[in-house]
Amino acid sequence: MRYFYRRSRWSLPGLCLPLAGVMAFAGFVCFSPARAALPVGSQAPMFDAQATSNGSEFDFRLADALRQGPVVLYFYPAAFTRGCTMEAHDFANAMDQYKALGATVIGVSTDDMHTLDRFSVSEGHGRFPVATDPKGQIARMYDSHLPLVNRASRTSYVIAPDGKVIYAYSALSPKGHVSGTLDALKQWRAAQGNASKVTLPAKPQ
Repeated sequence: MRYFYRRSRWSLPGLCLPLAGVMAFAGFVCFSPARAALPVGSQAPMFDAQATSNGSEFDFRLADALRQGPVVLYFYPAAFTRGCTMEAHDFANAMDQYKALGATVIGVSTDDMHTLDRFSVSEGHGRFPVATDPKGQIARMYDSHLPLVNRASRTSYVIAPDGKVIYAYSALSPKGHVSGTLDALKQWRAAQGNASKVTLPAKPQ
């Protein structure tokens, strides 16, 4: 009697190779030093979000914040992770400089409100608000949503009061986000000051 062996359609190597490819792609996406963001000069999408500042929850509206001055909007992957904690400390330490420039700072992640209430107190030191984007909808509007996972990329924007994006920076490292946004605000402020100066005609001799 003959026995026939039929090899399974899916072997272990056959399963591992596609899985390895997916993991490699995810790693490339998540740990790439820079990702795409909304281009400078584009109109920033308006949004409302539930936010918390020093543990006190409120409704954040970008349109309302822009009426007060420029807004620094930064996306980060997850509260209490090492890089996001470092970045929150950097923003908190720089808040006096942001306030002097008349700017509002708001951080956005997919974390839930319970997590963000704690994060805003312990890592943000109550210096600036953070908002929840549970489905990643806001991050997608700003081209700052990672594929395959419901997380935002680490991306920072400066939005002028007219709603135009004047600075965009995306990088995995938390370094550079605060210094870059501060420099952009200073340049914008200087440009506003120069535009407001009126040169009077010289008096006739």
